[in-house]
Amino acid sequence: MRFRAKIVDLACLNHFSRVINTIAKLAKTCTLRLTVCKLYFILSDKVANGGASMWCELCQGNFFDEFQMEGVAAEHNEIYLELVPENLSRALKTAQSAKAVKIKLTNKHCPCLTVSVELPSLSSSSRIVTHDIPVGVIPRRIWNDFREPSVPDFDVSIYLPVLKTMKSVVERMKNLSNFIVIEANLSGEMNLKIETDLVSVTTHFKDLRNPPWASEDGCQSSTQGRDLESMAEARIDIKKLQQLLAGQQVNPTKALCNIVSKRIVHFILLHEDVSLQYFIPALA
Repeated sequence: MRFRAKIVDLACLNHFSRVINTIAKLAKTCTLRLTVCKLYFILSDKVANGGASMWCELCQGNFFDEFQMEGVAAEHNEIYLELVPENLSRALKTAQSAKAVKIKLTNKHCPCLTVSVELPSLSSSSRIVTHDIPVGVIPRRIWNDFREPSVPDFDVSIYLPVLKTMKSVVERMKNLSNFIVIEANLSGEMNLKIETDLVSVTTHFKDLRNPPWASEDGCQSSTQGRDLESMAEARIDIKKLQQLLAGQQVNPTKALCNIVSKRIVHFILLHEDVSLQYFIPALA
């Protein structure tokens, strides 16, 4: 099992750094799945227990100048590691003006991702800062626990308003309640609501558009035949939503949300070379 990669391009390095910062805001620990073409960051808190889950994938070719890996076996050419994304995020913070960053799977008392940052120096010798980030190697027999979550059969799918606007609304509401209701319909309308014994606040968004989803066999999902005005809603933990909005450093080109009434809210944030899915279960 071997893995080594190198980033030389500063723009790619900063972009990668932003992705890792975003993930560190969403997950204390996560699974890093390495394949020949892609990296995946996976958080699979069991939604049944009220935990949010995350699936983020990036094409390695858009970030790394060199990328070599040998998986656990020829027919299973993948590596699954458990890591604390905050540690990787910290290591990359030292790399903001680096000439190159190398990431390698090593074994130093325990398995580590070793991040070597080559910093520019005035003399001919270069300065190298090395970070050893402990990781756990996940055995092959439990890889199935980290499959991509299936997109639920949603009632409504809608593009989100500008995330900065949404973030400031949610931050204000967070001071008033621990829960928020997200509701939307197929006429491009979305509301964020909180209701407590003392106060009831609703923010309305209009003209958001609904994506033209179709399922595999060409027919619409359960949105078909649904009244365009009727709202699908889910009540969720406001902190989890705020975490998602506050952690955004990737400025997605598309952001949308699928609501399964009273069951789950599924967010999809797409950037040219990164896609992030985040699932927040509904509360009774």
